[in-house]
Amino acid sequence: MKRSILGFCFAVVLAPFAGAAPLKVYILAGQSNMEGHAKLSSFDHIGMDPKTAPILAEMRGGDGEPTVLDDVWITYRTGKEEDQPGVGKLTAGFGARRVSTEPGEKIGPEFTFGIYTRKLVNEPILIIKTAWGGKSINTDFRPPSAGPYSFNEKQLENYKKQGKDLAKIKAEKEEATGRYYRMMMEHVKSVLSDPGKVHPGYDASEGYELGGFVWFQGWNDMVDGGTYPDRGREGGYDQYSEVLAHFIRDVRKELKSPGLPFVIGVMGAGGPTADYESPRYKTTHQSFRDAMAAPASLPEFKGNVTAVLTEKYWDPELDAVDKKRGELRTKERELKKEGLSKKEISARLEKMESKLFTARDRELLKGITNADYHYKGSAKIMAQIGKAFAEAVEDLRKK
Repeated sequence: MKRSILGFCFAVVLAPFAGAAPLKVYILAGQSNMEGHAKLSSFDHIGMDPKTAPILAEMRGGDGEPTVLDDVWITYRTGKEEDQPGVGKLTAGFGARRVSTEPGEKIGPEFTFGIYTRKLVNEPILIIKTAWGGKSINTDFRPPSAGPYSFNEKQLENYKKQGKDLAKIKAEKEEATGRYYRMMMEHVKSVLSDPGKVHPGYDASEGYELGGFVWFQGWNDMVDGGTYPDRGREGGYDQYSEVLAHFIRDVRKELKSPGLPFVIGVMGAGGPTADYESPRYKTTHQSFRDAMAAPASLPEFKGNVTAVLTEKYWDPELDAVDKKRGELRTKERELKKEGLSKKEISARLEKMESKLFTARDRELLKGITNADYHYKGSAKIMAQIGKAFAEAVEDLRKK
């Protein structure tokens, strides 16, 4: 039995709550950053900052191993369409993984989302996560009410100039449109049909309550100059805002939860654009971030949709040491072009490295396990994002 937020609160007003409570269910969806590319090996870096050290204390037990939450379970669908979802008690390892059903070596926002949601609601929790890397909302996650993908004139003109088969391109696009939206909803509905298949503590007599939905996606849309030909200009990403608004409406409609708290994780890889050293991407990135956050300002979504600016959790110190490493790599390429021997190149790089990196820098480097577009694969960044998502959902629930 599902209970909506409104229905549940009304019941509490009528009679004091006693005994068991509905299972709290949260849905996390998106692309590669929702999958999560922060390796467990970057955990120590979290403890290097007094501000985030308390988060690490929640992520690790007394034995130094990742925390395992006995009453927070997760089911995670990723990978190929035929792959089975991973299921288990929430712990580290539910990030991007090679085999969908086996624990991995990475985390996404789900780990600290579950940890802090558990602290906030103090009740058993089920997390349903669906995430696939490299997917757009304009095509892959396109919701039904947004209608079919429509090619713009510039795209059609380019295809014609290139001599491409337009009929074939349109047919392929039609087949791809909405595929991952449907896969997401199929998994969510399958789990909700019997939450006890995933969470052993589920009490069918009490049912479940949908606590919130978190959307963390955007990179593929941001770099898609075909779908968004005016992305460097004002309003260039308006189409993203429109489709995301349809996405929110459709998810709520299909789950029969009109007031479902919805959090938009706004892309923030690279940090605040005001701090960008080069103006090359500043306008484009900021325009896209504004478009992502825009649905939260619509009157119909007031008080039940919010945007979390993940740029707040970018780590400038980590970024600075990463740039030093970039200098080292640039120098290595230059030395190779000079035709020096491997031994000579190694000696020169070692000398440069000794001058370039401090002892703290060397420790900081352990906090980087992936590229900038994956928030450097930093557990420190990802842990703060997951915590922020949990707090944002709970703020909406209270409203």
